[in-house]
Amino acid sequence: MVKIKPFKAIRPTGKYASEIASLPYDVLNSKEARLIGDQKEKSFLHIDKAEIDLAEESSPYAQQVYQKAAENLKTFLQKGWLIQEDTEQFYLYQLTMNGRSQMGLVVCASIEDYLEKNIKKHEFTREEKEVDRIRHVDATDANTSPIFLTYRDQESIDALIKKWAAENEPIYHFTSFHAVEHTVWVIDQEAARDKLTQLFDQNVAELYIADGHHRTESAVKVALKRKETYPNAPDEAEFNYFLAVLFPKSQLAIWDYNRVVKGLIQEDFLEKVAEKFDVEKVLSPYKPEQPKTIGMYVNDEWYKLTVRSEFISTHPVQGLDVSLLQEYLLTPLFGIEDIRTDKRIDFIGGIRGMQALSDAVDEGSFSAAFSMYPTTIDELIRVADSGEVLPPKSTWFEPKLLSGLFVHDLESK
Repeated sequence: MVKIKPFKAIRPTGKYASEIASLPYDVLNSKEARLIGDQKEKSFLHIDKAEIDLAEESSPYAQQVYQKAAENLKTFLQKGWLIQEDTEQFYLYQLTMNGRSQMGLVVCASIEDYLEKNIKKHEFTREEKEVDRIRHVDATDANTSPIFLTYRDQESIDALIKKWAAENEPIYHFTSFHAVEHTVWVIDQEAARDKLTQLFDQNVAELYIADGHHRTESAVKVALKRKETYPNAPDEAEFNYFLAVLFPKSQLAIWDYNRVVKGLIQEDFLEKVAEKFDVEKVLSPYKPEQPKTIGMYVNDEWYKLTVRSEFISTHPVQGLDVSLLQEYLLTPLFGIEDIRTDKRIDFIGGIRGMQALSDAVDEGSFSAAFSMYPTTIDELIRVADSGEVLPPKSTWFEPKLLSGLFVHDLESK
């Protein structure tokens, strides 16, 4: 079973929450972040992407960037934009997008649970991205962005959380990026916190990383380094835990993560596609409505591709729509073997809409676009339980958890 604990959050003063809260550091490049930071002196991007406060030619991975992040965190606290709780608390964090809500419990999760595989991953990480966050956590001595975890629904946990939200006033409520409503409650009653801790300990055997693999790995590696530095530190030392928001799986929405590719379209291209797919020309952009169907835009036309039954696999990874597209179309017809490194493929999140796919082709940047049926949360869990990993760019979660609403102080400096 998994262990969760409350923590003394560093968080915005109530009136500054909407000004401080920012999109996650990894969905913005430095240029985009700099534009926001120039307009918002209180944006958390000054901490999460501190290169925006240095010369434009500065590398985002230079040591002074991490030093600046630590300085900015201290400045935000000194100015009273951020405050730190006197006591350990849990929080509820609700996100509402297009009338649909999901409510998560903000906690500290255990590094030990991750090492013992009670917190399961579904993708590989890249070393350079890990190193970036390791250096950031090390410099700030804090987890500055939450990790997005999910678990199989537990009626007792859901009931307690819903009851608390219904009976208590939120500390934050505002609308931000992409018209998403963000609402936060503090669970400031010891009995309620103890009950939640007990329910997770008794009923939740596994947590699953939905989003934030690099943040998780960096938190773990910083913790292991801290353990070496402080060998006599107690098991409850803050660096043995990382900041997370836990959502029941039934509340989550995975969006489509679509593909655009470069390459010569041969005259017999459609005939070759038809060897593995049933090909149907359609009059409007095709957004798949069920698994094992794929939309394809090529030569100014949209097509519906349906994977032929004899090529569908029951393997947790090989049977995914993104894997079938890869094996039966992208590799044989475009020569794209490794989508992690091949520059002939790019990815477009479903939140950008179908028009973004046809535009990428019509503008001449790409030869073909493919719209995907979203990977489901059950498929993600099945892959994680099997010890496998999803192909890159298989999932796109919306809405995004904002950064800056909660910071976990490691208390080791």
